[in-house]
Amino acid sequence: MQPQIILLKEGTESSQGKSQLISNINATQVVVEAVRTTLGPRGMDKLIVESNGKATISNDGATIMKLLDIVHPAAKTLVDIAKSQDAEVGDGTTSVVLLAGEFLKQVKPYVEEGVHPRIIIKALRKALQLSLEKIDSLAVKIEKTTAAEHRSLLEKCAATALSSKLIHQQKNFFSKMVVDAVLQLDDLLPLNMIGIKKVQGGALEESLLVAGVAFKKTFSYAGFEMQPKTYTNPKIALLNIELELKAERDNAEIRVDSVKEYQKVVDTEWQILYDKLDKIVASGAQVVLSKLPIGDVATQYFADRDMFCAGRVPEEDLKRTMKACGGAVMTTAYDLNDSVLGSCEYFEERQIGSERFNLFKGCTNAKTCTLILRGGAEQFLEETERSLHDAIMIVRRTIKNDAVVAGGGAIEMALSKALRDYSRTIAGREQLLISAVAKALEIIPRQLCDNAGFDATNILNKLRQKHAQGNHWYGVDITKEDISDNFENCIWEPAVVRKNALTAATEAACLILSVDETIKNPKSGGDAPGGAPGMMGRGRGRPM
Repeated sequence: MQPQIILLKEGTESSQGKSQLISNINATQVVVEAVRTTLGPRGMDKLIVESNGKATISNDGATIMKLLDIVHPAAKTLVDIAKSQDAEVGDGTTSVVLLAGEFLKQVKPYVEEGVHPRIIIKALRKALQLSLEKIDSLAVKIEKTTAAEHRSLLEKCAATALSSKLIHQQKNFFSKMVVDAVLQLDDLLPLNMIGIKKVQGGALEESLLVAGVAFKKTFSYAGFEMQPKTYTNPKIALLNIELELKAERDNAEIRVDSVKEYQKVVDTEWQILYDKLDKIVASGAQVVLSKLPIGDVATQYFADRDMFCAGRVPEEDLKRTMKACGGAVMTTAYDLNDSVLGSCEYFEERQIGSERFNLFKGCTNAKTCTLILRGGAEQFLEETERSLHDAIMIVRRTIKNDAVVAGGGAIEMALSKALRDYSRTIAGREQLLISAVAKALEIIPRQLCDNAGFDATNILNKLRQKHAQGNHWYGVDITKEDISDNFENCIWEPAVVRKNALTAATEAACLILSVDETIKNPKSGGDAPGGAPGMMGRGRGRPM
């Protein structure tokens, strides 16, 4: 008898083969169940409580997936695709998880029957390629003949993105605001130039869009109330200097023999501060912003000279002000001149709800804007911010790619019909697999019906009939509990959102199908607690 060779460390768990693949598919189904009910205008919200007790109420697929602490290595791929969809196009995060899960669910019987995963992967990729071609042929290019038409297209896409969110009742109000915000940016549409500030209290309709930079009034000292609160065409100094007395005596030890010498030290300290303040005043700046504190002496000094100052400005706000108003953040007061000072058309400090805000309007250097959201509870405001982020991303995408498709499950039904028709023209196992993908695509309209409490079977039968007759924009109509032409109803989505969702979902399904062995390393001295679960695919050639 040959001696046994132990290759892996004792305690290593290894599971492989068909049973491992089935178990991975089952794990993804559990993740899908967590977000399934959040899809669509009648989707439910999830309340997630973290270990520190912080509660988050959200309807956004990516947010829920990030907050779920998933340890199963295969199921984690679904979290990654939700994040990638969020980063790439901003919306459709729930759809992408649902589609990936449904693809796996529909091919699971074939795996159990012993069809090789490679054949399934090949069929999935073929179905994806056909779907993308079909979207390209169906997508409608909207002619940007007039600014008004282009604007109405953007508003419709924003309203579709908001229709499934917590704030869907105010979607008309917010879709206009989001489109205004994005259109104020320059051609590159940088996301970081749209600031979102939240103020508790007041109604949602009291939210406003500031064409410029806005941030909360910072901590202020005595003398602040005497400063003017509005300026026209002010010069703005952006500093990273502490204008306080204590600043000069950090880490210094001075031994003095007499009171006179001590007095000299104190006087010099005051003099250094006054020199800095004089230099700032001489530069002609009327608004002084600093990342570090501006003390009471400096505050009063500026107030006496009709200047406005704000210390401890958050770095993010200071950078946005610099980009918008021009100038540079200075670390010394001895080199302030017009080339490093910013400017804007109008500055004011104004009360918004319980907070005071500093508003910089008419910024000349870069285009920027700030959304100031009002509303009740903190969780509600956070969810509103997440919803608006999705809508902003959608509008940006629509400006860059102006092809749109109908939402509400219409495009998925059209793709499902196209794949079914194709599958009838081919023979062999691929026919069954492609029709399985066609069936999987129906999960989107089916789930929209389930979440709204409709009879899904009845509505899907009606949809199949309409699509068979060539009406490829028919989808679920939530308001009438029926089907309707969603293109006419202006339920529009950028084609790129659907293409990205299908691509990401197919990639995730192929990744999970290509893994047939999971090896879990035991705990060892150098490992993190619990031993990081390893994931290993055998024979991982380049997928076909």
